[in-house]
Amino acid sequence: MSFNLNKATEILERTPDVLTSLLEGLSDEWIYTNEGGETWSPFDIIGHLIHGEKTDWMIRAEITLSDGPEKTFTPFDRFAQFEESKGKTLSQLLTEFRDLRKKNLITLQSKNITDEDLDKTGIHPAFGDTTLRQLLSTWVAHDLGHIAQISRVMAKQYKYDVGPWKNYLPILDR
Repeated sequence: MSFNLNKATEILERTPDVLTSLLEGLSDEWIYTNEGGETWSPFDIIGHLIHGEKTDWMIRAEITLSDGPEKTFTPFDRFAQFEESKGKTLSQLLTEFRDLRKKNLITLQSKNITDEDLDKTGIHPAFGDTTLRQLLSTWVAHDLGHIAQISRVMAKQYKYDVGPWKNYLPILDR
């Protein structure tokens, strides 16, 4: 499937509801457990998604769509959520994510993006020239990747309890 903004929006608009349905009201063990070491818990991942809504996707889309001479993106802080989420509850984070995503999708739709716009470029600090099509495709894949990550982190809480069925559950070894 090639990129289609309407299809992309179908995923982007559902992500907050998917995550709220999956996580809201769960016990702390589900929310704050990670995979060990410096891995992220579902709580951390929601914070990361919020930071992206504030500083990544639409900011970079605006830069890409602009006619200004400076098209270089500011580097994204992949760990900002640890400070920004302090003192907040999961429920607060889910609400904030939902509100920010809704606002960003309204802004995105207001741009009336054309096929020509999708080929416009911005400059990623590590990758160089990237198109709006690539940025928006990455936004969708990023959402789906973090939904899968949350599911994996949660599934691993039963890694040793599933017994011999572990052989049929590759999610437990990823």
